[in-house]
Amino acid sequence: MAVSPCLSANDQKKHWWVSNRKLVEKYVKDARCLMATQEQSEMASALNLLDAALALSPRFEIALELKARCLLYLRRFKDVADMLQDYIPSIKISSDDSASLSSDNSSQPLSRERANLLPPPNSQDPSFKCFSVSDLKKKVMAGLSKNCDKEGQWRYLVLGQACCQLGLMEDAMVLLQTGKRLASAAFRRESICRSDDSFSLLITITTSDISSAATTPPSTPPRNPTSLSEFQNISQLLSHIKFLLRRRTAAIAALDAGLYSEAIRHFSKIVDGRRLAPQGFLAECYMHRASAYKASGRIAESISDCNKTLALDPACIQALDTRASLLETIRCLPDCLHDLEHLKLLYNSILRDRKLPGPVWKRHNVRYREIPAKLCALTTKIQQLKQRVASGETANVDYYALIGLRRGCSRSELERAHLLLCLRHKPDKATNFIDSCEFADQRDVDSVKDRAKMSALLLYRLLQKGYSSVMSTIMDEEAAEKRRKKATVQVPQTQNSSSKLDPESTLAYSVNSSNASDCDGRVNPSENETTSSTNAFQGVFCRDLAAVGNLLSQVGFNRPLPMKYEALSC
Repeated sequence: MAVSPCLSANDQKKHWWVSNRKLVEKYVKDARCLMATQEQSEMASALNLLDAALALSPRFEIALELKARCLLYLRRFKDVADMLQDYIPSIKISSDDSASLSSDNSSQPLSRERANLLPPPNSQDPSFKCFSVSDLKKKVMAGLSKNCDKEGQWRYLVLGQACCQLGLMEDAMVLLQTGKRLASAAFRRESICRSDDSFSLLITITTSDISSAATTPPSTPPRNPTSLSEFQNISQLLSHIKFLLRRRTAAIAALDAGLYSEAIRHFSKIVDGRRLAPQGFLAECYMHRASAYKASGRIAESISDCNKTLALDPACIQALDTRASLLETIRCLPDCLHDLEHLKLLYNSILRDRKLPGPVWKRHNVRYREIPAKLCALTTKIQQLKQRVASGETANVDYYALIGLRRGCSRSELERAHLLLCLRHKPDKATNFIDSCEFADQRDVDSVKDRAKMSALLLYRLLQKGYSSVMSTIMDEEAAEKRRKKATVQVPQTQNSSSKLDPESTLAYSVNSSNASDCDGRVNPSENETTSSTNAFQGVFCRDLAAVGNLLSQVGFNRPLPMKYEALSC
């Protein structure tokens, strides 16, 4: 009996579909067995099997879940975020905002989108309707978010853990809370829908499965991937996320209110905490603390925090801009130009790629549409700084502001400030902050250490140069003060020596005149009167000179005038 060609084709198609489905199920089963071993190499093999299964059936839910959990176990958090980026709340909000903005623009009469979608004048097709692509995208995203309950809560739990490791703390909190709520709601529905007999039967079956799983070898895959221990870990992680967010919120509020010391204290508790914090979250906290240090006038600490931020995130635009402004404040123009040139290259790469650096889910403090204006202002600023460098302003660095001292400070103040800065910013301690950081990818640790050491060494050299410069200035001021005091002491000494010579000459003259009169042997009453008046004048002069000497000793010249009373005839 001949078989029709259409039936044979249907049989072949059915056989092809059935064979692919069996192959996908085999891949998934083998991947479960490999994942049950909890070994790194076996997890990598399971990931390859799941990729092969998803190549045959891209929307197979079990394969997607196993792949996400396998990537999470291998600490490939960026791959998890790229795989499930449609469920990240911040990306949804930004896409909705952009869609609403574009739809508002498209409502204008001369919109390019509506102009392209309008039919030509001679078209008579009544089925053609004008629509907006951005509105369609918004509706699709809303549909994806509405159907989340049907797709299971594993997406929210897995993606929430990945977002926490990537520093997206708000997204992680929302996702984990949503996953826990969906899981509890599913358990309530399951307990209400079943009768008491079926529910007790289910408990019996579950306990029997657990007891059989304890006796079976580890090669058999677990039936329920969401265990009680996983929910406990998620609860602990969620409480830690809320704790970090509360502290960061308090620190930012203190920073906005102008309480800079309070903001520094809160951020220091976050970055110096006992429990590890994600890399992206720590970089953000270091950047905020650098802003607090800058506002409080502690330039060296602010530069150090900017260095740590750039070590953790080399493409942080705010950190580069802040460090360049700090270096310009202390008039360290060559280093400032280096940072501005780096920032200019980053702006050019953004305009070339037509997107901000990093993946879609990464947060930035600047928007793409602001880049052209910032690039123009940055180019003008670079030209001005180059002119200042050419005019010879490179040697006029304000080291007092860098160290945090006032002009005219003492030697002890300089030594104390320099000792504290050296203890804080020593290059040997430049990588200590890495111990409190949890990296999304362990391959980034070496590069972070290299960047931190290099930037810390440059800051330490700048501090040493500032210490030597300020110390030389203080030594010059001390030498000038000594010369001034010595000059003020020498002037009264010369005046005292001249005042000592005048009475001695007067006394010698009077003695010579009396001796001459005695040698002549002439006694004249007029001469006796002259001699008595001379003696009276000498006695008055002696008393006045003694009073002047006492006054000079009281004023501050602790050298009383030596008087020879025995030589006076009064």
